Amino acid sequence: MKLTVKPLKQKDAGRGLAAIDRAAMDELDLENGDYIVLEGRQGGRAVARVWPGYPEDTGEGVIRIDGRLRQEADVGIDDTIGVEKADVKPAKSITVALPQNLRIRGNIGPHVRNKLSGQAITKGQTVPFSLGLGPISNVGGQKIPLKVADTDPEGTVVVTDQTEIEISEKPAEQIAGEAPEDDRETPSVTYEDIGGLDDELEQVREMIELPMRHPELFQQLGIEPPKGVLLHGPPGTGKTLMARAVANEIDAYFTTISGPEIMSKFYGESEEQLREIFDEAEENAPAIVFIDEIDSIAPKRDDTSGDVERRVVAQLLSLMDGLDQRGDVIVIGATNRVDAIDPALRRGGRFDREIEIGVPDKNGRKEILQVHTRGMPLEEDIDLDRYAENTHGFVGADLEQLTKESAMNALRRIRPEIDLEADSIDAEVLEAMSVTEGDFKEALKGIEPSALREVFVEVPDVTWDSVGGLEGTKERLRETIQWPLEYPEVFEQMDMQAAKGVLMYGPPGTGKTLLAKAVANESQSNFISIKGPELLNKYVGESEKGVREVFEKARANAPTIVFFDEIDSIAGERGQGTTDSGVGERVVSQLLTELDGLESLEDVVVIATTNRPDLIDAALLRPGRLDRHVHVPVPDEAARRKILEVHTRNKPLADDVDLDELAEETDGYVGADIEALAREAAMAASREFINSVAPEEVDDSVGNVRIGREHFEAAMDEVGPSVDEETRERYEKIEERFDHRESEISDEQEVGRTFH
Repeated sequence: MKLTVKPLKQKDAGRGLAAIDRAAMDELDLENGDYIVLEGRQGGRAVARVWPGYPEDTGEGVIRIDGRLRQEADVGIDDTIGVEKADVKPAKSITVALPQNLRIRGNIGPHVRNKLSGQAITKGQTVPFSLGLGPISNVGGQKIPLKVADTDPEGTVVVTDQTEIEISEKPAEQIAGEAPEDDRETPSVTYEDIGGLDDELEQVREMIELPMRHPELFQQLGIEPPKGVLLHGPPGTGKTLMARAVANEIDAYFTTISGPEIMSKFYGESEEQLREIFDEAEENAPAIVFIDEIDSIAPKRDDTSGDVERRVVAQLLSLMDGLDQRGDVIVIGATNRVDAIDPALRRGGRFDREIEIGVPDKNGRKEILQVHTRGMPLEEDIDLDRYAENTHGFVGADLEQLTKESAMNALRRIRPEIDLEADSIDAEVLEAMSVTEGDFKEALKGIEPSALREVFVEVPDVTWDSVGGLEGTKERLRETIQWPLEYPEVFEQMDMQAAKGVLMYGPPGTGKTLLAKAVANESQSNFISIKGPELLNKYVGESEKGVREVFEKARANAPTIVFFDEIDSIAGERGQGTTDSGVGERVVSQLLTELDGLESLEDVVVIATTNRPDLIDAALLRPGRLDRHVHVPVPDEAARRKILEVHTRNKPLADDVDLDELAEETDGYVGADIEALAREAAMAASREFINSVAPEEVDDSVGNVRIGREHFEAAMDEVGPSVDEETRERYEKIEERFDHRESEISDEQEVGRTFH
């Protein structure tokens, strides 16, 4: 039977499996666990174990195999491959050779048998093999190439529980009898080693694989095939990995240009090196020339002061689009600073397509974690879904680092059992290694998402339960921020736009910042916190650039909450004639354009707090910008009771403390005052206890300490209310003014609430 080849899912790669759709399995009379022979082009042949196909492939005539099997059968994705049932004998014994740099003491045979159990192998085959933890394998966390030196019986055999495993005395390199690998050899990365970039990979394949394998399609259409692809996106998202995978899959000649290595101080030498690389690629066509960090050798010619850079850019332009035809040479450029590249390179005929490799979403992060934990001995209680959910803003490189760090933590636990001075490591120690939930949790603490590194703030561990009272305020924040993320279909049905921003105002200490932390936590978003004054810079244009970069990062890592604390410090009323050389006015203008400019903010919400809303520029407060104005009022008696509950939740209170009475007596106290009151009462009780006992008796009697009514009364003498009646009235008047302005918005919001 002929079936169409497709890539295998990331988690199933490396196990010698072929996932076939149910209809084809029935026709070939195959059961799960049977073995099949795959026959590709030019005598390519591979043996695989049958695995039930994925639901989406039913009836499609599809077989999914990983990169190693595709390479052995000499087929590419979307090729057809011959499939027939195989009669494979169980192996009595096999002899395997380990790489020379791997030194293990003791019997590693059972470990090899367990890992290869069920796999079909042939003499001379190289099998990727995982010893356990990546970092101990001496090859950068990748699998070890295990060479099959001999099998009994001969031919293709299956490793079973009864198979004897012998380790060859000769290293794998001698048995292979191959010359040392060329530096420019195609890297062994397959499509299954890339997670979370299915759409981007499809675009790259369409641009590169199709013209190289089927040029007749383009000839029939009468067009030139694409000649260049520019991959751009934050560092660590997989741009270089994708270029390597494509080069490997289409079996093309692959050469890399790293910007700085071609630069020379001698006149004309840099251009000559560039020409030589393209000439070599043409001789070995079809070929891919991969230019990593292309912004380093092709910056904007207007902005650069160096003559060499200008000449290199000109040379690159003529090589990519000169009088000579390039033949089957495709150029892939990768950069994380796409705007720094000379615009002449970014037109059709040079880099025909620009593909953004963005920060992965939750499903993408899960795929990446599955790739990097494929060969790890994970404990069963590790839930990769949960880690995928809790790693907002993490790119592929960060997730790889997370898995490496967790493996290193496991390594630290067993390090006392390893004799580091010995030449080899005991096989039993290797067998016992495993990565636990604790190792992952410990690793997660030390890794920040690199896409947000300069502005990243850990999502605060504050829930709605930590906020006492303020029920109306909490409800409005939920509607404005959580609902658009949780119920996008409702907003789509009602043709409503989610709010761009929220301004929380009220007297100092009422809990504005605390609410912002809680909403960031509850909405499971990335959280970027900006303290107003840190954006201001004495150099012209730098402050606006800071605002622009914050919003660029927020857009790249959506869903994101951008939190401006004390926004009145950077967004004051314009036209007041202040002495800051107009910096403040330019920052306000930049903020206005970011919030309501031509570039839309998708899944980015701005929360701003202030206790001086009268100082903020009016343009910033209109609908479409900071269009929800939430008053965080001085708490009433019921709210004070709840705040007291929050701050005395874990304190040992005496029986004579009545929180209702305390709430009644603390009129005018805001949340910060009540927190200070509870802290001062606890301090008074502690002071009294410490002064009444000898130091050696403290441990025995500390459990009897209680905070009594008299301690709270003493604390009230120390901590008074920070808001007077005049201040309260002033904020209530501001609220009335805002409410009048918001009447239309609240009508629209009521429709949404009814629907919800």
